[in-house]
Amino acid sequence: MNPLLTHDGLPAFGAIRPEHVEPAVRAQLESNRKTLAAVLAGGERSFGAVVEPLERMHHRLNRTWSPVSHLNAVMNNEPLRSAYTSCLPLISEYQTELGQNETLYAAYQQIARHEGNRLDASQRKLIDNALRDFRLAGVALDEARKARFKELMQTLARLQAKFEENVLDCAAAWSKQVTDEAQLAGLPQAVIARARATAATRKLDGWVLTLDQPTYLAVLTHATDSGLRRELYEAWSTRASDRGPQAGRFDNTAMVEDILRARHEAATVLGFANYTEFSLATKMASSPREVREFLEELAAHCVPVARRELAELEAFAGARLEAWDIPYWAERLQRERFSISDDELRPYFPLPRVLEGMFAVASQLYGVSFRERSGVELWHGEARFFDLANAAGEPLGGFYLDPYARAQKRSGAWMDECIGRLELESVRELPVAYLVCNFLPPVAPRPALLTHDEVVTLFHEFGHGLHHLLTRARYPSIAGINGVPWDAVELPSQFMENYAWSEEVLPRISGHIDTGAALPPEMVRRLKGSRTFQAGMRAVRQLEFALFDLRLHSEYDPARGSRLPEILAEVRTRVAVVRHPEFNRFAHSFGHIFAGGYAAGYYSYKWAEVLAADAFAAFEEAGVFDGATARRFVDSILSRGGSRDAMEAFVEFRGRKPDIQPLLRQFGMAA
Repeated sequence: MNPLLTHDGLPAFGAIRPEHVEPAVRAQLESNRKTLAAVLAGGERSFGAVVEPLERMHHRLNRTWSPVSHLNAVMNNEPLRSAYTSCLPLISEYQTELGQNETLYAAYQQIARHEGNRLDASQRKLIDNALRDFRLAGVALDEARKARFKELMQTLARLQAKFEENVLDCAAAWSKQVTDEAQLAGLPQAVIARARATAATRKLDGWVLTLDQPTYLAVLTHATDSGLRRELYEAWSTRASDRGPQAGRFDNTAMVEDILRARHEAATVLGFANYTEFSLATKMASSPREVREFLEELAAHCVPVARRELAELEAFAGARLEAWDIPYWAERLQRERFSISDDELRPYFPLPRVLEGMFAVASQLYGVSFRERSGVELWHGEARFFDLANAAGEPLGGFYLDPYARAQKRSGAWMDECIGRLELESVRELPVAYLVCNFLPPVAPRPALLTHDEVVTLFHEFGHGLHHLLTRARYPSIAGINGVPWDAVELPSQFMENYAWSEEVLPRISGHIDTGAALPPEMVRRLKGSRTFQAGMRAVRQLEFALFDLRLHSEYDPARGSRLPEILAEVRTRVAVVRHPEFNRFAHSFGHIFAGGYAAGYYSYKWAEVLAADAFAAFEEAGVFDGATARRFVDSILSRGGSRDAMEAFVEFRGRKPDIQPLLRQFGMAA
């Protein structure tokens, strides 16, 4: 039996092989098509007869595909990659075929007309979402344009996967052997120990630095050797491009042009002026103009502050700073100003203690409990599985945790769906999530020690996980993170970050690796004071990414191409304060917009940051663990998934529309 077609319990990761992938996907797609044909042949046009079988059908396909997509991100290898890539056009073709099915579209329209008043609110929202998605899949197009749209979707699936592969391969192909220990001066001992272990594994002398995110950030932040910092900065900022140590070898230049061209054409085939308009059709923001004005309003507050911060930093350093010098000197200035540093904090945040404290926070807020389960089939020995239960001990779901960086694992941190919640008369499945990070692995016998930034990252992904796991929606397409507008889906994650900064929480998630002592009150005070340190510079970096993404997709002209360098230069002139070297090619590895779901939507981080800061302000007003406020947050936001309009849900919780002032207060920029 193909393990990808066994949908009882958790995925059988120990049994999944690359050769299982394509046969399983083809079999599941064939099964789904037969189910659809039977539903449409049945004649009955009701929610129970049409929508519920389709929800189960989509659920089964996700159960087959989710483990494959996950393994491709965390255990990438050539056979698996080949199997994964071969299935992308199959799935794209199926999804477009479904979205362009006029008989199915008519069935949903009939249900909306005849049953609308008898459906509950979540069922009506599901139908509304589906009718919108039919239109966005081109159901109303003539046959020639339908075929072209389907072809473009398949092309984009292939191009976006190749973009991510090039970034991954470029990073994996680079390393630096160091034989003079003096060159490693300033680096944390955990980074040095790992570099020594990597060299030993490769049977090399000295130390080997790799281009994973924790190593890169550690070198830029702590290495006293400016030449070493520059070398890693260049390797990182030129990944998959025409410049840098691997110039042209994994070059995404043509890939970017092809992706933008295909997106623009797909949008225009559907009648949109550009891809941004198409993207916003499923988001809270109503128009490109609204997004642009939102970002410009933030820029008006943040850019002057960021310029002052850079001037202060260069005055402190006594020199004009290059891009690879800024993290190093920022760490030193922060240490002087707040008497606190990553090196000082890291021993206080062993991963086991952080997890224990983080689970306690969720337990106090939402009345849930966590228990690690042994005997679960995992894809790597570093992964773990946790069950989630409510106050009565009833199971709510569970999640995998894969915390450490390694070769052939995508950089960054993310949460994704393993299993969506499904609750119908004949079947009930609980939600399961993947939580993935890229922390430095532990060096035995000690556990992994996190920086506070990494603690914040863990809380962020945990917030996404809670959103997925605490859902009460019965249908997978609107349960958890599904059906939630992309510019609202970051609300629960960014909301949760606030608890990693709370003076009531910091002692609970910390415990010194040698003494077990919690972070002392004075260190808590200094750490909290550092939250607004260079907040302007951090904000304008995100605004740079968001405006670049928005303009790239809004202003694309097939006759002129992407104009990527020009647009990026104009955006940087407007909002950036860091001077980027000519060789910088950050766009060539900007997976969020060229390989992920944030195309013409990167602004969502800042948009949701406003929502999250305003939501947390309600807790600050009532008490950060106030039970009534937490219950209201679950009822209005976390449990709803995509079953209700995002703005209506926020207004239900907060009593009004979002206000930007709480975010500016967090930044230390409030008037």
